[in-house]
Amino acid sequence: MPDQLSGLDDKMSPLERRTAYSLAAIYVVRMLGLFMILPVFTMYGMELKGHTPLLIGLALGIYGLSQATFQIPLGTLSDRIGRKPVILFALTLFVVGSVVAALSHTIVGVIVGRALQGAGAMSSTVMALAADLTREQHRTKIMATIGVSIGIAFTIGMVLGPVLNAWIGVSGIFWSTAALGLLAMGVAIGVVPHPRSHLHHRDTGMVAASFGKVLKNRELLRLDLGIFIMQFVLTSNFVVLPVLLAHMTHLPINRSWELYLPVMVLAFLLMIPFIIVAEQRRKMRQILLGAIAVLGLANLTYVYADHSLFAMAAGLLTFFTAFSVLEATLPSLVAKVAPADQKGTAMGAYSTSQFLGVFTGGTVGGMAYGAWGIHGAIVTSASAVLLWLLVALRMAEPQYLSSYVLPIKASDAQEASVLQATLAAIRGVADVAVAADEGVAYLKIDRATIDETALRAFARATREPQAE
Repeated sequence: MPDQLSGLDDKMSPLERRTAYSLAAIYVVRMLGLFMILPVFTMYGMELKGHTPLLIGLALGIYGLSQATFQIPLGTLSDRIGRKPVILFALTLFVVGSVVAALSHTIVGVIVGRALQGAGAMSSTVMALAADLTREQHRTKIMATIGVSIGIAFTIGMVLGPVLNAWIGVSGIFWSTAALGLLAMGVAIGVVPHPRSHLHHRDTGMVAASFGKVLKNRELLRLDLGIFIMQFVLTSNFVVLPVLLAHMTHLPINRSWELYLPVMVLAFLLMIPFIIVAEQRRKMRQILLGAIAVLGLANLTYVYADHSLFAMAAGLLTFFTAFSVLEATLPSLVAKVAPADQKGTAMGAYSTSQFLGVFTGGTVGGMAYGAWGIHGAIVTSASAVLLWLLVALRMAEPQYLSSYVLPIKASDAQEASVLQATLAAIRGVADVAVAADEGVAYLKIDRATIDETALRAFARATREPQAE
């Protein structure tokens, strides 16, 4: 849901719309390349020299480790040398990694290529560029557009991967991924606007001084564990799902798109009412706990239910519906729980946990598959979900607050302190932190009780463009 208030909102400018769509396009083409191999890689990996279940799982998950390792350093580098040079460098690594994987005939070569793909970690840099190019009141819209693009890329990748595998094989998919990376570079150079300045924004970037506070926040740590386990389960499952489909349901791997397409579309549609109830009726904790429980139970249906195609489809639909609900709910909870000026740092820790979950899921999933077979890999994933449920049961009911960034003018610390006190006194403002160096105030507001008239008085009439 957007965080803007009706009295403070206006339409996005053409430049801001161009920013949103072009950055989302970069995300789509890059993530599409990563997602397309999920439903087909295990069977391909079994044909590579030197393969083992562990190494196949490592090949699936290794990009998560390099993503987690390099996203913060590259984001920091972009503050110094500019966003676009870092994005282009990251995309270059992504293209090189795709070519290495495409040319490799050994599992180790593919692992190296996947690691290089992940080393092109540009998530934090893209978010920082989006913040540089947009006004405060539209920043959430831009981030939401980019976030939706990732979900679209996942759905398309799950369907397109098996289709391309039938035409050009997995090595061809890697070549296609390299081409998509080049396309993304073209979009970055020719379509994405050029920012006039590179500022550090607390709502999108990491703040070193806040990192310790974020790691001590138990509610945020529960959410970090949640996204870690969710990605662990997803990647671990895809170590064995292609084998399950091929050997237990006799669905050819190249026709698995016929199963994934209706499942992914229906899961998205079924997710919507749960998100509405969670947000509008303030039942987020209950929806979250229910979705975690369903995720674990659905995981077990893969191996303990009837091995018919219908049973597999029902299990996948239940799994991806719960997964979609959690994928939408968790970042919303991070934004609600994090203090006003620590949202960017909290999201950075959350994102790092997400990528580490991908790496650990692939590695442990492959190890479990090699040691205990398909049943062992699935039970390992379900056990991780049970651990998550036990931890999540202790979470507090979240405050239903929205983040808002308000332009302010403060010439010194004393004036900033006065502004902060005045804003804090407005009805409906739960938390406020004034960043005089950025010229903004970060707020957490209750949309149901906020005094829009009083808050609007602080909004500045001047909306200067931030890009050329």
